[in-house]
Amino acid sequence: MTSIYKADTMFGDDSEETVSEAPKFCLIVDDSSTIRKFSARLLTSMNFIVGEAEHGLAAVEACRLVVPDLVLLDWNMPEMNGLECLKALRAMDLKPRPAIVMCTTENVLPKITEALAAGADEYIMKPFDRDVLRDKLAQLELV
Repeated sequence: MTSIYKADTMFGDDSEETVSEAPKFCLIVDDSSTIRKFSARLLTSMNFIVGEAEHGLAAVEACRLVVPDLVLLDWNMPEMNGLECLKALRAMDLKPRPAIVMCTTENVLPKITEALAAGADEYIMKPFDRDVLRDKLAQLELV
């Protein structure tokens, strides 16, 4: 299942930031609905429009329809895991090229190196908070 929504209309915007530019689109790919909702809330407070996919295969299909500015991608999922999804997305001719941030509990150096070598732009360890996510997105010049 894939869904797209502006989550701050559901959760209320408790952000203190003033945003003046057009929103960017982020596809959150995680098999945990709790993580997707948590991430959506953080991202909408940073002026992102958010879409969701439950696994990598759904994410690849969603990106064929709408190319996101950002993909927040879990590693361990059914159907197609995050690394397979990352490789599939990088093999597609997506324009513009989305930033892909792996967001996972896989925290050993070989896994991080593997994801970065496969085309991930950044890597965030779960659990994370708004400050960690915002810092990574600032490094990617998305906020």
